[in-house]
Amino acid sequence: MDLSVIFQFLRDIAVNNNREWFEEHRGEYDNARRQFENFLSAVIGRISLFDETVKDLQPKDCTYRIYRDIRFSSDKTPYKIHLGGYINSKGKKSNHCGYYVHLQPGECMLAGGSLSLPPEVLKAVRLSIYDNIEEFVAIVEDPEFKQYFPLVGDDFLKSAPKGFPKDFPYIQYLKCRQYTCTCPVPDDFFFQQDVLEQIEIRFRQFKRFADFINYTIDDFE
Repeated sequence: MDLSVIFQFLRDIAVNNNREWFEEHRGEYDNARRQFENFLSAVIGRISLFDETVKDLQPKDCTYRIYRDIRFSSDKTPYKIHLGGYINSKGKKSNHCGYYVHLQPGECMLAGGSLSLPPEVLKAVRLSIYDNIEEFVAIVEDPEFKQYFPLVGDDFLKSAPKGFPKDFPYIQYLKCRQYTCTCPVPDDFFFQQDVLEQIEIRFRQFKRFADFINYTIDDFE
């Protein structure tokens, strides 16, 4: 696999985001997509060493179309300027926490979690954290975890969610609308000889968080 092909294509499309250019360079996109799928295959194999639920996934199960949905967006550029793979044993559209790899020059990351949970599932996750706060804190505030995922959650409420005490000492963990973890990495992270090992290290830590959240989410799947 040649990841430099991917980064070059992404840099090019970021400054040539129009249909005419894309059609003229479709071969470059096809090559970048193949290289990304090869990379994802290797990442899936590495994750399956500690999470066998993903071992039968294929890259095509984890990738997305490059075409942007512009129907409700003021940004009418037609193409995404990143390639992403969501490695989720229950499927890309599942609420189940999965592993995410994002390649975008200057904006690369490894991440995971659950986005836009239905209200009843979100409430159940918050209740699980509230009822098992010592277990949750032991994961997310462990220095080994925090060195890769310093911030847990995204899109926070301004106050305590309804039904939970405002003076709860770990209220920040209940204010999340999105239960995610993100590990930003520089572009050259993906060009290290031991990149798969480094990805494994980070996702092994993330799995601790995912297992806790999925214990509740999977009851609704």
